[in-house]
Amino acid sequence: MAQSILDMMPSASTGSVVVTDPLNFWGGKRVSPKQEKNAEPVFEPATGRVLCQMVPCGAEEVEEAMQSARAAYLKWRELSGTERARVMLEAARIIRERREKIAKLEVINNGKTLTEALVDIDVSWQCIEYYAGLAGTLSGQHIQLPGGTFAYTRREPLGVCVGIGAFNYPFQIAVCKSAPALACGNAMVFKPSPMTPVTAVILAEIYKEAGVPDGLFCVVQGGAETGTLLCHHPTVAKVSFTGSVPTGKKVMEMSAKGVKQVTLELGGKSPLIIFKDCELENAVKGALMGNFLTQGQVCCNATRVFVQKEIMPQFLQEVVKRTKAIPVGDPLVDGTRMGALISKPQLDKALGYVSQAKKEGAQVLCGGEPFVPSDAKLKGGYYMSPCVLDNCRDDMTCVKEEIFGPVMSVLPFDTEEEVIRRANNTTYGLASGVFTRDITRAHRVAAQLEAGTCFINNYNNSAVELPFGGYKNSGFGRENGEVTIEYYSQLKTVVVEMGNVESLF
Repeated sequence: MAQSILDMMPSASTGSVVVTDPLNFWGGKRVSPKQEKNAEPVFEPATGRVLCQMVPCGAEEVEEAMQSARAAYLKWRELSGTERARVMLEAARIIRERREKIAKLEVINNGKTLTEALVDIDVSWQCIEYYAGLAGTLSGQHIQLPGGTFAYTRREPLGVCVGIGAFNYPFQIAVCKSAPALACGNAMVFKPSPMTPVTAVILAEIYKEAGVPDGLFCVVQGGAETGTLLCHHPTVAKVSFTGSVPTGKKVMEMSAKGVKQVTLELGGKSPLIIFKDCELENAVKGALMGNFLTQGQVCCNATRVFVQKEIMPQFLQEVVKRTKAIPVGDPLVDGTRMGALISKPQLDKALGYVSQAKKEGAQVLCGGEPFVPSDAKLKGGYYMSPCVLDNCRDDMTCVKEEIFGPVMSVLPFDTEEEVIRRANNTTYGLASGVFTRDITRAHRVAAQLEAGTCFINNYNNSAVELPFGGYKNSGFGRENGEVTIEYYSQLKTVVVEMGNVESLF
């Protein structure tokens, strides 16, 4: 089944095919929606044409998925970690084998370049392999108590977990949430972004093909109403959400009513600090990587670039030259380095931030305008020329708010103490970065930045082995890394009395 939809997808430049296969998955198969009246069109970002119709799941569909997941969980939790690992490694092998087809489908549904999508799919199978390696290591402690009495702890699964994904990494987020969950013995019901519903169901089919029990990874489509049903459902033990701060707060509030565990990976307005003693070539490349991946639609992007005044002219000259040279266009063409934004509203929002920045006194050094590709088939797509803003101040809207588009705001600074204070003056705290040859300064600054990740002399080079998550309004909990096992499992303490009971009664 997984091959059929992958084989039918054309390139953006040759015309779209409407996906008609059901996008829900539970009970080991694709499931058609029970009613079509609330169907929402899903657009191909590169062309603006309708790719498919997304029908939100209602209470009946959510209940079916939950029952399916619960039944699968009761089987899966009984397997040893090594047995679970064997199945997961097969899933990773299948993804690796089909990486190019999955990546192309991701591009068509998401708009990012094929070059980036291939990296995303590679990260996905690596993530499953990583957690498969940890599955057999899950263990507790033995604690000796007086008189020969002892206790031990057991690390046990939570049950049925819910994953709610974002549009910027549709397949990868589904994997990064499900892999640790499955390694720990849980089941997962996953809801993709309503703008990118197509590839999560491919993952569900791959898990089934690899040998998981039917229902272990379910996919339900929908928007806010479907998400509400999932957060309130009594079967759910945990909710892991990736998305905006306002929605994350709602997820937390709804989940709290059922005392469910929550992981939130939310927005960011991350600072990148470039000192005058940096290796300028690397600093420029880091700023580009920290702003323009996935058309700027990355939550941890370094959209506030602080540059020490002494090197500001050289930095701006080089970063503008390279930004102007970024090839924008058909994301399925190998040489393209920037594809289409996810939707027309998101494109308009990003362009609106540039317009507002100009009104507030920022200077547009390049880009910030709608981009129209020469290929007629792409003229309806959601393209924007990458933008660099100079003459920015900390109080500007473009500096304070998350744009989620290819817009870099550059700000001058004088001293280390000053820039740390300014970098931390935000409600966000997802990521940060520093470029300097002074290794003592690098570690000193990293220790003071209020963010879940700090990159030194690089940016956006995360690996599946590294924990990822935020401070402050950027959320809590972690994804990736060994620590995530703790967020998808729970400890049970067992006390064994080896003598007589001492009683006060």
